[in-house]
Amino acid sequence: MDWIASLLSQENVKLWLSAGWTLYVIVVGIWILLQRSQPVATLSWLLSMAALPVVGLVIYYFLGPQRMKRQRIKRLRSRKRSKVRASIQRLRKRMPHGDARLHQVAQLVAATSDFPLSTASGMQLLVGGAATFDAITRAVTAARHHVHLEYYIYEPDQTGTALRDLLIDKARQGVQVRLLVDALGSKKLGRKFLKPLLDAGAEVARFHDSKVGRRLRPVVNFRTHRKILVCDGQVGFTGGVNVTDEENERILANAYHDVHLRVEGAVVNWLQTVFMEDWAYALEKKPGQLPADIEELLPEQDDGDIPMQVITSGPDNSLQAIYRAHLAAIHAAEQRVWLTTPYFVPTEAALAALTNASLRGVDVQILVPKKSDSIFVTAAARSYFDELIRCGVRVHEFQASMLHSKTLVVDDNIAIIGTANFDYRSFFLNYEVCLIGYGPQLNGELARQFEQDLGSAQMVQYKSEKRFSRRLFDSVARLTSPLL
Repeated sequence: MDWIASLLSQENVKLWLSAGWTLYVIVVGIWILLQRSQPVATLSWLLSMAALPVVGLVIYYFLGPQRMKRQRIKRLRSRKRSKVRASIQRLRKRMPHGDARLHQVAQLVAATSDFPLSTASGMQLLVGGAATFDAITRAVTAARHHVHLEYYIYEPDQTGTALRDLLIDKARQGVQVRLLVDALGSKKLGRKFLKPLLDAGAEVARFHDSKVGRRLRPVVNFRTHRKILVCDGQVGFTGGVNVTDEENERILANAYHDVHLRVEGAVVNWLQTVFMEDWAYALEKKPGQLPADIEELLPEQDDGDIPMQVITSGPDNSLQAIYRAHLAAIHAAEQRVWLTTPYFVPTEAALAALTNASLRGVDVQILVPKKSDSIFVTAAARSYFDELIRCGVRVHEFQASMLHSKTLVVDDNIAIIGTANFDYRSFFLNYEVCLIGYGPQLNGELARQFEQDLGSAQMVQYKSEKRFSRRLFDSVARLTSPLL
């Protein structure tokens, strides 16, 4: 038994543990490197794995980056694109002053997100949950063929129940109701709440079921953060507002402050395309399998007066279309860049784009909540303020309530509104959707709202002498921001 004692000696145990740890770091390191994520995120994960051999591996297994694969429904896109080609030249002439920058941004969005330049015949900026839910109620009530909904958060509260009951009435009238919710964001949406809706003939699907064992590797970290509503293929909605009392000021006095956009016209066909591809993916249908009523889902619509384009991004697209669109718009700025976001955790490239714009004389202003719903994200955002202010960027903290709007205003002819925050998660992990408008219409609406929101905000002053504990916490939050 001497050989056993020799193997179990203190020196040999240390040797075996050292060899095991080294082998673990090599294998896990190769696994992480092959994901080809951002260098800072890759380094953060490597350090975490080395420092926490077991816990870190479990965290990475559930939350680490993955390459998601899913096919687009080519028939949906090709059907509408054949009609779009004839309109592109007219749309480009309609874009203000024939500005080459606008054409280049539109071309970039089309190349990275595969959505062509389109138009809206009408649009309405909805400020606050109450105005948004009123407009949604009117649109759903008027629907005659279908109502399609996709939400990250749908709560079974007062707001969610009112919308569910309206959907039940429409389903009983013969309107096709399809509801897609994120499995994690809408985890409170139980069978009891959904049963009356299903009994009325509606269809419900969950995006990326978070239950362990459903997939070889869980996809709990990859959520649909999209908010889409399409009625009869004619009216569409997207923006930041989820279906919850937290965003309904009629129910909660301190409800989130948010904006949403209602659109009509040809661009709704592309919002519809986003929904239908997400729906097919969630149900694991074959890419070629489409509903029989495709004509009613994608009705023909004349060109409108507002050039507009859908942008989507997610872990299934390595080109990061929404991220690139934001950077391209900021780089193109000559007069102003006004950004509103509840979560500000920029990449190095995004931070450089903002500070470079300010240093070359562009009016760069950022509006964030004084306190978001995440202490850690608030701290990470705060760690960037000194550098921004030093470069001339004006940073404002919204005081009235939790700011949840996600908008970007560039000069007087580019504007973005949608579901994407200005952070790593929205740019690289979540499934997001935005609308980008070219020209003064959407830009003017969002600029006026930005100025109005500044009335409830306070400008951050340059302060490098914060408490050591605060600076340390902010720095730790910033260091781990790629993992948030």
